[in-house]
Amino acid sequence: MTTPIRAPTWFSTRRQLELKVSELHKCSNLSHLKQLHAQIFKANLHNDPFIAPKLISAFSLCHQLGLAINVFNQVQFPNVHLYNSLIRAQTQNSQSSQAFITFLDMLNNGVFPDNFTYPFLLKACSGPCSLQFVQMVHTQMIKLGFFGDIFVPNSLIDSYCKCGVIGVSSARKLFVFMEDRDIVSWNSLIRGLVKGGNLKDARQLFDEMPEKDAVSWNIMLDGYVKAKDMDAAFQLFEKMPERNVVSWSTMVSGYTKAGDLDMARLLFDKMPVKNLVSWTIIISGYAGNGFTKEAISLYNEMESLGLKFDDGTIISILAACAESGLLTLGKRVRSSIVATGFRCSVAVNNALIDMYVKCGCAEKALVVFQGMSERDLVSWNTIIQGLAMHGDGVTALKLFSRMKKSGFRPDKFTFIGILCACTHMGYVDKGLDYFYSMERDYDIVPQIEHYGCLVDLLGRGGRLKEALEVVQNMPMEPNAVIWGTLLGACRLHYPVEIAQEVLKHLVKVDPTEAGNFSMLSNIYAAAGDWGNVANVRRTMKNIGVQKPSGASTLDLDGEVHEFTVFDNSHPNSEGIYQMIHLLRPQLKESGCAPRPTYG
Repeated sequence: MTTPIRAPTWFSTRRQLELKVSELHKCSNLSHLKQLHAQIFKANLHNDPFIAPKLISAFSLCHQLGLAINVFNQVQFPNVHLYNSLIRAQTQNSQSSQAFITFLDMLNNGVFPDNFTYPFLLKACSGPCSLQFVQMVHTQMIKLGFFGDIFVPNSLIDSYCKCGVIGVSSARKLFVFMEDRDIVSWNSLIRGLVKGGNLKDARQLFDEMPEKDAVSWNIMLDGYVKAKDMDAAFQLFEKMPERNVVSWSTMVSGYTKAGDLDMARLLFDKMPVKNLVSWTIIISGYAGNGFTKEAISLYNEMESLGLKFDDGTIISILAACAESGLLTLGKRVRSSIVATGFRCSVAVNNALIDMYVKCGCAEKALVVFQGMSERDLVSWNTIIQGLAMHGDGVTALKLFSRMKKSGFRPDKFTFIGILCACTHMGYVDKGLDYFYSMERDYDIVPQIEHYGCLVDLLGRGGRLKEALEVVQNMPMEPNAVIWGTLLGACRLHYPVEIAQEVLKHLVKVDPTEAGNFSMLSNIYAAAGDWGNVANVRRTMKNIGVQKPSGASTLDLDGEVHEFTVFDNSHPNSEGIYQMIHLLRPQLKESGCAPRPTYG
């Protein structure tokens, strides 16, 4: 009887390592990557020209640029492939200047760039300030004769289009002189024209394309949607030979932003495939327009389908809640976060703070802030501005001190919150000190928003002459907001002469704003100057301006109701007015009588 031969139980550690290395550049788990790096170093493979670039790519994917540079520095004689990997890693991690330094180091060490080097380098060029760099790279490409590879001129077109109007013009010239073009060449230029708002030329180029793909159609569709031309967008959408989830989502987004939620919902319901982005768009659309019940219903449906929300979904929905004041949905999202154990990033917590603040729950915003294990400058700015807006200037100023002790340097947005806090607390002199410390201590040049805060600070404090001097001596031209702020301060203190002076400037800047005339009319009325009250009203009638009725919104049982003066549109308006008549005598008895207005 023969004994069966057993298979060997040993395995090759070298072979196992090689298998891991083959997929190394796709590794996004930093812990696993560090373990693999240690094995590579132990096996003395860190100098391998095949493995080192993969390590750099993997560390770049994990946003660990310092470790990627260490890998590069361990190679004694780096080749062009390794330099290209580092340049790409630096551009992917928003280290544009470092990418150019690496490129210059490459040239100084006698390593010649190839047809991949310049396209990677071009990724570091975006914005009008980068135009000269793109032109420099363009010149080098021509000298070295890399235009035979279509990937090179396509990268140039894309980079030029990111450099503003002049860049798009250069991209068009390059496109015209290209002997060979592929669909990427056409799409890149059309995208540049669309981004620059030149839809007419973009459509002409789109129509001339010998071949279109889904990207071509979606670029043009997105252009019309962003231009708010939904009629043109819908016509193009109907002509599309194939529509993917991006096409449908773009149209749904366009209609939600246009306020046409019926059309948006119709298209959403017809979508053959929906993804997380689609759901986020429609829920945010309903929330942003004040339809709480519909938004919550869709949110519940999305959860029931098992779709796991990500940072983008939560931030978008919370931003819509903040915009329309829908606390109900905001709380629902917060409950989901807690129930699912979702690990909130700093950005998500910032969105929660902003939502609570704008929905009138400053205390809950502070609870979220205090519970954050990690914060950035946006976190501090959001809570400081929120508390200041709600009149809790004392806590806002205490947090400002804590922020500085924590090592955060204030920026221009921080000081908007600080000045607002001083305004609400009546700390005029303290606010002035903060204003002048901006440039003196932090090299922050005050912008027009800061001057607006300063004018409001002085005006509310009754120092109207100083406020007027600030406006008259500002380094920039005061706008309607600045003059309006000063007129609002006059409304509190009734200095008729200053109010007249302010209105003269306001009429020049914004002659159609009826609220300004109305405010001046009230100032005259408070001073007992009925002749000028009549003159202001006559002027309003002559120039054809009329103050629109004020509107109030109320979130009740998950529904937002809007009311205007003498409004009868609400289905329960009769009962509402009956209740108002019942309350009026009780309000008078308690001494809460409304102040009359004459505008």
